[in-house]
Amino acid sequence: MDKLGVLKEYFGHTAFREGQAEIIDAVLAGRDAFAVMPTSAGKSLCYQIPAIMSEGSAIVVSPLISLMKDQVNSLIQSGVRAAYLNSSLTPQQYDTALAYAAKGTYKLIYVAPERLCTPSFLNFALNARISLVAVDEAHCVSQWGQDFRPSYLQIRDFISRLPVRPPVAAFTATATREVKEDIRLMLALSDPLEITTGFDRKNLSFSVLRPRDKFTELLNVIKRNNDRPGIIYCSTRKTVEEICERLQAKGYPCGRYHAGLTDEERRRTQDDFTNDRIRYITATNAFGMGIDKTNVGFVLHYNCPKDIESYYQEAGRAGRDGEKAECVLLYSPRDIKTAEFLIEQSKDDPDMDEETAAALKERDRERLRRMNIYCTTTDCLREYILKYFGEKSPSYCGNCSNCLNGFEDVDVTDEARKILSCVYRVKEHHFPVGAGMITDILRGSKSEKITSRGLDKLSTYALLSDVPPHRIRQIIDRLIADGCIRTDGDKYSVLVLTNRARGLLFNGEKLVMKLPKTVKRGRREKVGDSIYSLDSALFGRLKELRSKLAAENRVPAYIIFSDSSLRDMCLKRPATKEELMDCSGIGRAKADRYGEQIIGVIKQYTEENGSPKDDSLLERMQASRSAGDGSMLFRLIRFNREKLTPAKEPLTLSQFCDRILEQLGIAADKQRIRDALDGWLLDNDYLSRGPGGKGFALTILSPEAGLAELTKLGKLGREYKQLVIVPDGQEFILMNTDEIFSDGGDKK
Repeated sequence: MDKLGVLKEYFGHTAFREGQAEIIDAVLAGRDAFAVMPTSAGKSLCYQIPAIMSEGSAIVVSPLISLMKDQVNSLIQSGVRAAYLNSSLTPQQYDTALAYAAKGTYKLIYVAPERLCTPSFLNFALNARISLVAVDEAHCVSQWGQDFRPSYLQIRDFISRLPVRPPVAAFTATATREVKEDIRLMLALSDPLEITTGFDRKNLSFSVLRPRDKFTELLNVIKRNNDRPGIIYCSTRKTVEEICERLQAKGYPCGRYHAGLTDEERRRTQDDFTNDRIRYITATNAFGMGIDKTNVGFVLHYNCPKDIESYYQEAGRAGRDGEKAECVLLYSPRDIKTAEFLIEQSKDDPDMDEETAAALKERDRERLRRMNIYCTTTDCLREYILKYFGEKSPSYCGNCSNCLNGFEDVDVTDEARKILSCVYRVKEHHFPVGAGMITDILRGSKSEKITSRGLDKLSTYALLSDVPPHRIRQIIDRLIADGCIRTDGDKYSVLVLTNRARGLLFNGEKLVMKLPKTVKRGRREKVGDSIYSLDSALFGRLKELRSKLAAENRVPAYIIFSDSSLRDMCLKRPATKEELMDCSGIGRAKADRYGEQIIGVIKQYTEENGSPKDDSLLERMQASRSAGDGSMLFRLIRFNREKLTPAKEPLTLSQFCDRILEQLGIAADKQRIRDALDGWLLDNDYLSRGPGGKGFALTILSPEAGLAELTKLGKLGREYKQLVIVPDGQEFILMNTDEIFSDGGDKK
């Protein structure tokens, strides 16, 4: 039976895909082979068919138990005798399988690399007829690869011990030029036939999104995929647990997978996902290599991966059935900070010399930089990925978020020069700072970390006060990508000028960036205080009443009414209990208990001072608020940023929102401000959700935003933790009001 007959007989196909026939012919002729083929391109048939057609047994080196199990089960179902040898077998099962292997029972034997040079397996291999050694996931042999496994270094030694060297075939889906060279060398491939069929997966769409609320965006992806299975990758075990619990709470059949779970739970979760007993899985990068599930409709990265290789391999688990599928990355600049931290905290191999360890860590930093560029580029995402792997591609694919969203060329030369000048001036003062500090200086921050170092005296201070912080960061990212700024090798976040910056600073070069098209706004009209003004006299009377009621009931004042409730009363001036219940935070019990007194105070004040001016405008504001449109409120905050100052003491998030309303002198729904602030803090990883999605927890980035926990003493003498924003953090948040309170941010 020829190779086409085997293809039809055992696997049910009538034609080979690109590269398959050539590799099979080379292996059958006794020649080594090296194939770089994208996921779902049919790499396994390239060694399975030669194994079936040859005398003896083929050894397939595979990195994961799950991969072996899937492949062997599939082969057995196809009528091919195969087995796997790994740690999942009991000693008796292992010995039995090895005994059958010695009798030539199996055409293919899948083995973990750690087993190759064990005495029992070597004894088998030295006395058996080995038709082929196939190395799957061959990039694991390279220290420069994203999944380096020291055990893969045993493969070359194992092959050299065989009495007759069989052909060796290496396969991988992702490999840069350096990794390819390493594979040839470390596996000692002899004049191999090399085939690269291309990295492109045309059925996959690629998107990089910066949502204000990542979980909401995840739900959007799930809904538009009409119940197709999906994988959600997270950078930490904690996030895996949190997202899984939140999805389950909403009724989605979801499992979790990370290295902190027992082998049994990981196996059960993977089986449930593979067999469609659960539809979604949240996982760290411990999940997925070799997973043979064809109907995955989307792969969503909740956090930014550390390198393009990992991202493309993980994203490639979508759409293996050839159907259209989504690859979505939810990007936050804070993900990069987290990844930097993980790189710096990673433990070196004790057998590795210091020079090699330092080189590998620097490699990881460079890969992260390239990953960050992918997340921030406005060029075609597909082109960027393919170019990274050395493959040419059109600059427009029509199937990625950048190609589908409109961009326009914007000359940012002036802003770029001011950024470069600021980096230079700060360097003169011998202060090593990163992009965040440079942004704060250019925006004119009055925070203590700026003023205490005298950085507010720099000539570049506040030069870009009218430019949103995210735009400054975009330009900084572009300057890094263009090589005008580099990041310090020992302190990754520190910015340093390079010689290439001279072209922009002194030689008249221009910098044009592709930026999202913006709808031009009409001229801003001054918002009169009378529209949103808080009647401070009425507010004062209501506070007096609240204090009186609190004293009578022996409870804190905020237990009676919050400040936001009092402000809403000032705005709406309820005349009945039913109207009072329309105010923020007022339920039936409080309306019944305190309504007459509140209405009495408001009625008396109105009789003395008259109704509020410009009722029609007030009605417009109320109508917009009742319809859920907070854009008027957000504009007011942005346009009056100069009125907002931090407190001299730490404030809770709720107190901070109260302060914004008090300083602006307005009566409005505080919850809209709080929702926008919470979303921004979560999106930028300054906070994370607490257990079960309840409350908040600090992250490693929380100190950057001035977030901390204070230990408080409760009434019963019990200690509890209270989340607060210190004064510097309040200033940091106020400097970002344009981003936090954008018109598009009020979608809750």
